Amino acid sequence: MTRIYISLGSNIERERHIRAGLDALHAEFGELAVSRVFESAAVGFAGRPFYNLVVGADTTLPLATLCQRLRAMEFAHGREPDAKKFAPRTLDLDLLLYGELICESPITLPRGEILTNAFVLWPLAELAPTLCHPTDGRTLGELWQAYDKSAQQLSPIPFHWEARELQHQ
Repeated sequence: MTRIYISLGSNIERERHIRAGLDALHAEFGELAVSRVFESAAVGFAGRPFYNLVVGADTTLPLATLCQRLRAMEFAHGREPDAKKFAPRTLDLDLLLYGELICESPITLPRGEILTNAFVLWPLAELAPTLCHPTDGRTLGELWQAYDKSAQQLSPIPFHWEARELQHQ
């Protein structure tokens, strides 16, 4: 079993697509560790604000198969196959960590956004504050503590999924 962390984001019908993404991930992996949901401004383009969160799950899927399944989930929820990198999203699923794996193919891991985007780092640090970043060496909690929080505005929001409120205990 490999512990994985996936970032979810949406800025088109945000609540509907975040719930649909959580449902799809739950159907694929079973029990999920789920961060709070955060609202943040679009990064890299002018667009409506996003809802973002991170989930943790365990899988036996090989990396390439996992990447294909996440992509299929995005397409099933309205993502265009030729969607630009910095553009509005119905559902964006980004694999952040696959155990301690460091690789460049079929995707780059650990994902670079962990170190640069508050909407990835804060919810990831909530779920796994003592986990060490595979290349940086610091824990995710230490990385969040050192992050320049004035760089990106981020707000936790009330959000319910499967009759439970997503909030960090």
